[in-house]
Amino acid sequence: MAPTPNEWFHPRGALTRHDWESVVDGDIDGWSHTGLRIAVLDDDAALDLPAGQVERIVVPLAGSFTVAHEDTVTRLHGRPGVFHGPTDVLYLGAGTGATVRGSGRVAVTEAPTAIGKPTVYLAAADVPVEVRGAGRDTRQVHNFGTPQALDAAALIVCEVITPGGNWSSHPAHKHDEHVPGHESRLEEIYYFEAAPARQFADAGVVPEHTDAFGSFVTYSSPAGDIDTNVIVRTGDIALVPYGYHGPAMAAPEYDLYYLNVMAGPDPERIWLISDDPQQAWLRDTWPLQDPDPRLPYLPDPASAPADPTDSPEGAAQP
Repeated sequence: MAPTPNEWFHPRGALTRHDWESVVDGDIDGWSHTGLRIAVLDDDAALDLPAGQVERIVVPLAGSFTVAHEDTVTRLHGRPGVFHGPTDVLYLGAGTGATVRGSGRVAVTEAPTAIGKPTVYLAAADVPVEVRGAGRDTRQVHNFGTPQALDAAALIVCEVITPGGNWSSHPAHKHDEHVPGHESRLEEIYYFEAAPARQFADAGVVPEHTDAFGSFVTYSSPAGDIDTNVIVRTGDIALVPYGYHGPAMAAPEYDLYYLNVMAGPDPERIWLISDDPQQAWLRDTWPLQDPDPRLPYLPDPASAPADPTDSPEGAAQP
């Protein structure tokens, strides 16, 4: 039986499987085109990704990792955390097995496919960073896994930073009908993290323990009934099989992050959306406002080494 409309939200720990904090895949009723694995590794621990008819992108959330694959070791230099700008990522085509090793928090995005594409390493400096919207709708998008940046078979992946008090996934929109040139069918995963807003953290007023949060909304479309209206915290996951989704709202004192994973059954790998007709006018307000000056959040200017790979006989690059 497929989930009822309010069962598409999974708080942290609800999807734990083996050594993974969370796993989204086809074992969830009504879910078939996208997948996500989240893990926390300590002391250079390792996780295996078996070869199969699935393509993947390995995304460091916090910390650094090595990925052993195809007689190669690729070092992902990573970042201190998701609010420190883009990270380097590794795309693994279908049929490629791998072992991820390191210390930190890592995401593995997935889409089932029989189409094999070459493995690609993308350095943090090469990730397209977009400041989208204006005013309180300003957000930062890292487009490392979109069609313009990556030649994948099915996966479309990006991550979004919404600074405290701002809204993203706004206006609400959907992508659940195949209308060539106008809308594509895409399942979507939202993986969330939240933290004290940068300006308050920098000012030294944040206590040691906080309850960082944002909120997220979905609602029904002709394609299906869905009703998600939840507080989201680090590690929470919302699934969007259909329906309108948005806004994602950052509380004024907390920054909100989410990793988006999309794929679908349409023949073309493309992200085409339809805004809620009652909200589409909001885009016309953006030219009348300035983008939020707090963005972009960028990483430390020190660049990573240009060559990310080593032979299996050698040590991974520092």
